[in-house]
Amino acid sequence: MDRREIEQKIIKQYKQEENMMILVFAQWCINHDLNPEELYLKAYPHQGKNRALQEALALTVPKEEAGEVSTQTLLGVLSLFGNDDLAFVVTEAAAGLKKAE
Repeated sequence: MDRREIEQKIIKQYKQEENMMILVFAQWCINHDLNPEELYLKAYPHQGKNRALQEALALTVPKEEAGEVSTQTLLGVLSLFGNDDLAFVVTEAAAGLKKAE
């Protein structure tokens, strides 16, 4: 493999992992009756609709069929990608969920 092929492989892997992070976020939102698009826009108000989030939403399942996605797991995944603004919004939303219980 030459340098360009290695770079392309790394980029492809990163994008796949990033898409998995987005899917984890979207499923966490669905599992907690939260709107992932609204939370995303709260974290990143100037970005508008996120195509990767739209694609991830198509892959989510109803919360009754989904496995548990803990808030700590989601925050860890967001942290790996430096998604601090979204992690902050998720933390606020999770705190609101605990108050509602």
